[in-house]
Amino acid sequence: MNALRILPILSGLLLAPLLLGIVNRTKARFGGRRGQPLLQAYFDLLKLLHKGAVYSRTTTWIFRAGPSIGLAATLVALTLIPIGRGAPSAMHFTGDLFLLAYCLGLVRFFTVLAALDTGSAFEGMGASREVQFSALAEPALLIALAALARLSGHLSLSDITASIGVTSWEVAGPALALIALALFVVFLSENSRIPVDDPNTHLELTMIHEVMILDHSGPDLAFIEYGAALKFWILGSLVVNVGISGLGGGTWVSIAAFFAGMFGLAVGVGVVESTMARYRLLKVPRMLWVAVALSVLSFTLIGRFTA
Repeated sequence: MNALRILPILSGLLLAPLLLGIVNRTKARFGGRRGQPLLQAYFDLLKLLHKGAVYSRTTTWIFRAGPSIGLAATLVALTLIPIGRGAPSAMHFTGDLFLLAYCLGLVRFFTVLAALDTGSAFEGMGASREVQFSALAEPALLIALAALARLSGHLSLSDITASIGVTSWEVAGPALALIALALFVVFLSENSRIPVDDPNTHLELTMIHEVMILDHSGPDLAFIEYGAALKFWILGSLVVNVGISGLGGGTWVSIAAFFAGMFGLAVGVGVVESTMARYRLLKVPRMLWVAVALSVLSFTLIGRFTA
């Protein structure tokens, strides 16, 4: 049992950068290229950790503390994520889904503060976009989690994941499908993926996340990049846990389905980024409003199904 409690943390710490490699390899295959090695993200992190950091004289302690606090908050969020019904989170309690949302919000808060602390109008532009989009993504996330809590009768992510099964899909299958779709939209937005943002571009008119971290270097940049990989894993886990909840089987079947779902999600992101263009900034809020509407609709449907 103790090993199963540790499994969600270890798998996230070790495999999160691998998902980025799968995304890049999938995009390369669609483009007819061989692509980067699957472990390229690990090599980049090691290279950054061995470099020195450069700080502007105009920045304060906020700029230096931002990456460390952001990574620490992400690690706390990781301890709240279960792996299917087979492996509960290392730290779970009633209401831990609210702590998850607060941890992700804390990461964003200090990332934005560090960007603003540079005094750069360029980074301020990215911070403004980040806050604008998150103001719509967070309600979609919270309402989707509330819908899952309403269906399961629990306020803990591990208890919610353990309670939702085949019977739940038979009773409220359409609502769960809407929740999974809403969480997937939030997943793309919060991780700055296409169609919200292009993580591979450095053009002024398209940058959101990348523009906020342009002044970071060395270990600080490594903390940010690793934290972004962990965030990819955390939000992806929410989508996958809902998606595989309708599968039967025991503990190890659920765990195997989770890892297969995570790798499949990474491939899916690569497919989306290879077949879609980035939306104009004016269209991104519309997409997030759709995610909010899907979450509200699923919450309403669950109330009717369980009445």
